[in-house]
Amino acid sequence: MPAVPDLSESERPTMTRSAWRDVPPLKVRRFAALALEEVPVLAQDILREIRAEYPGLPVVLDDSGEPMALVGIRRALEGFVQQLAAADRPRYHPEVFQEFGRGEGLEGRSLDSLQAIYRLGVRLAWRRLAEIGQQTEIPPPAMYELAESGFEYLDGLVDQSVRGYAEAAARQAGERLRLQRKLMESLLSERRPEPQPGSVLGADGGLDERAARAGWALPERVAVGVLLRPAREAVAPAVGEGVLLDMEAEQPRMVVPDPDAAGRPELLRRAMTGWSGAIGPPVALADAAKSLRWAQAAIGLMQRGLLPAGEVLHCTEHTEALVLLQPEELIEDLTRRCLAPLEHSGPAHGRRLAQTLLAWLETRGGAPEVAARLGVHPQTVRYRLRQIRELWGDEIDDPDRRFELELVLRARRLRGELGRP
Repeated sequence: MPAVPDLSESERPTMTRSAWRDVPPLKVRRFAALALEEVPVLAQDILREIRAEYPGLPVVLDDSGEPMALVGIRRALEGFVQQLAAADRPRYHPEVFQEFGRGEGLEGRSLDSLQAIYRLGVRLAWRRLAEIGQQTEIPPPAMYELAESGFEYLDGLVDQSVRGYAEAAARQAGERLRLQRKLMESLLSERRPEPQPGSVLGADGGLDERAARAGWALPERVAVGVLLRPAREAVAPAVGEGVLLDMEAEQPRMVVPDPDAAGRPELLRRAMTGWSGAIGPPVALADAAKSLRWAQAAIGLMQRGLLPAGEVLHCTEHTEALVLLQPEELIEDLTRRCLAPLEHSGPAHGRRLAQTLLAWLETRGGAPEVAARLGVHPQTVRYRLRQIRELWGDEIDDPDRRFELELVLRARRLRGELGRP
């Protein structure tokens, strides 16, 4: 393969040559000197045009009392002209233009207006630089290159502003999350005092003030959710702005305002894809801690395998399990007393009798109905029912005892000890 010849700069393709670098240095210095002389007046003219085009633009003064916009315009022009004269890298004075971006972010505005202002400034500056180019007899190809450099320079200024904007957005997001966590702590506190008429707010402010700081409208009803992370670095679910979400806890928590509002359940279902957890029952705002307790109870049952895992459950759809399985000590004591007659029946036979008794209590029917529920022969059911009457005697006809028996047998079935009919 033949070697590639080492071309001198004059022999390289014209597309790589710089028309501006071909301008005699004397002309470049004269152009730069005239442009620098024009900078103060040009900066004032540009600012005046910008204010006329954007009358709502706020005037922010620096420490010396000079408008920051004017300082930025002047420094941008000086940096660009000095770059041309020295053939050096552009000097953007990043602190000024980052501050512009931060200001837009803190004021809640987009960068669109700022970028439009930059483009207006470049267009106005180019008109004057073009006049100076004619005055100093800069060749047209060099001026075209100068225009391209101006827009590249503009891109650099925009990059600095975007960086400042992003910093402001991150700072605001962090502050908003901090305020939301403080608000959630207040909402979910068991000992949150009721506001007294005419009382003076403390240094931290009351619930109304904390909600206002966090930008959260206080709803009448809420539901509190507890989540289980699918992975340590899982991205927070996109639950929407109205839902308070605390991802700092080991088990993230969320407060859902107006949980029964139209579209809210479907929105949460989509946002929770890939997550598991539990959402407590809807309660009055003042009772948010109660909803949290039920959600935590559901999480406990999920972790023990007593409620379905791998999805976000609504406690209102699992009331039976939460009511019967949550007070374990009480249910266990009642189970021992109510099912004492089965102690000597043996595990397998005792299980069959318990299944038959529960089916009979639930159907309130005869042997055929119970047999259909259990999938056995009616004669088998009649035999078991006779045994049940022998074991419990007349107590089996007492309404209170029958209610207790159904409670404990349903609890055993929920724990998987009886199976399902």
